[in-house]
Amino acid sequence: MLPAIVLKHKKEESLLRLHPWVFSGAIKALPHGLQEGDLVAVLANDGTPLGTGYYQIGSIAVRMLSFNEAETIDHDFWRTRLKAALALRESLGLQRVDNSAFRLVHGEGDRLPGLVIDCFDGVAVMQAHTVAMHRMRHELAEALADVLGDSLKAVFYKSEGTLPYKANTGAKDGYLYQCPEFDDTNVTATENGLRFRIDYAEGQKTGFFIDQRDNRALLRRYANGKRVLNLFGYTGGFSVYALQGGARLVHTVDSSARAIALAEENVGLNFPDTDRHEGIEADAFRFLQGGRTAEYDIVVLDPPAFAKHRDVLRQALRGYTRLNEAALRHMPAGSLLFTFSCSQAVSREQFRLAVFTAAARTGRHVRILHQLTQPADHPVSIYHPEGEYLKGLVLHVE
Repeated sequence: MLPAIVLKHKKEESLLRLHPWVFSGAIKALPHGLQEGDLVAVLANDGTPLGTGYYQIGSIAVRMLSFNEAETIDHDFWRTRLKAALALRESLGLQRVDNSAFRLVHGEGDRLPGLVIDCFDGVAVMQAHTVAMHRMRHELAEALADVLGDSLKAVFYKSEGTLPYKANTGAKDGYLYQCPEFDDTNVTATENGLRFRIDYAEGQKTGFFIDQRDNRALLRRYANGKRVLNLFGYTGGFSVYALQGGARLVHTVDSSARAIALAEENVGLNFPDTDRHEGIEADAFRFLQGGRTAEYDIVVLDPPAFAKHRDVLRQALRGYTRLNEAALRHMPAGSLLFTFSCSQAVSREQFRLAVFTAAARTGRHVRILHQLTQPADHPVSIYHPEGEYLKGLVLHVE
């Protein structure tokens, strides 16, 4: 029998609406000896069972795994959830000859809160954001092997940078599984027919930002004959798509020399003889000084998250405003700005207001052509709107 967490009076209402989080202020009593990451039964104040979750130190005290109290959290449970996640991706047509990169598990969107799994040509990169998922990593790897079968080449666990900093978990990044013939010296994946080197061991997040796949394809539609600036370019995803779309020149700017080297490698994988691309190691804000955007027809702003929690939200919104103002002020008439926020703490409305403020300060006439979000393999549970984290706008500047 699992230890039970009892809620205060009427605090079960969000769970009855299938929201998967229990906040610490809603809890009446914690069982003695409860450890972070333990599975728990969640009970209403009158003792009514509400489901099973796991305990986490912090404001979000419980993340629900099941709203069926009779469901056992075991190997069959993980396998069933992973099979459902895979079935969705198969229905989306993401496993194709020309596409081997996709997100298999997107946390609450796949009813596996605290877990992310990205797949790159048979390599599953697993990222735990909670202690419970860290503790379950070996069981999850076994379930992955069952579900993916012969297509699975390796499971790489990468969570040192995502687990709660106070958690004494002893987490180490590394392989949980490798098939005998697997060679990890040069892992590449294909996205919409384009090849990318995946540095999951040393790169940011899981090694490649799959969430911009559809937005990169949109940029490709507009790129023909254009001069494109890709700020915060990282692995050069937007740059490669722009080149495929026929861009006249593409400049990839990132403050990391490693990122620039990887972007240039990805350009070379797809366009080995091109002279249309240049990687520039520079701070994006400094690069924008002096009106540099006047040299480009399309500018892409895809910065890292400015706000990882609400305590810095106001500062983050000022950052988005300052960045977009610096880009918009000198862009040529008729140019396009692709601008994004990947901060979960920033709402769609707040981001749009920050960009509106930037445009208003420049006095330019700006129109919204597209409102962008994350792709379908990053699904958002209708009961958990917080899962919608990526916001984007395509702006026409006159």
